Amino acid sequence: MNYEELLDRAFTQISQLSEEKVDFKIPEADSMIQGSKTFLRNLNVIADAARRDPADIARYLTKELGTPTSMDNSSLIISAKVQQQELTEKIKKYFEIYIICKECHKPDTHVQSTERGYMTIVCEACGARYTVKNY
Repeated sequence: MNYEELLDRAFTQISQLSEEKVDFKIPEADSMIQGSKTFLRNLNVIADAARRDPADIARYLTKELGTPTSMDNSSLIISAKVQQQELTEKIKKYFEIYIICKECHKPDTHVQSTERGYMTIVCEACGARYTVKNY
């Protein structure tokens, strides 16, 4: 085989590898407005993807939306009418700040400590550590 044939073979294998790679996707909000309340029906799915406690995500959404919330089984009840698009944006912002590593951009993080209103986020993939304000 000459160099060009080897190069073509290498590029065909690289494209196959990139197709097999599965990227992490932030889950979208599955919400329903009923009367003056909004039900976020997939809170547990979001918490599983984030590898965080659903109560932590509920606390963040309560602060971001500025309205009381309560949890019922696998859903979050928000005491206001909130559009699905706005909830999805808030969830995306949560993932960007508290889940996805700022160095390697992978979602493999955990909270190591919380002190004086700040949390230390540690990336399990690259070992990066950074501090973020607590919600």
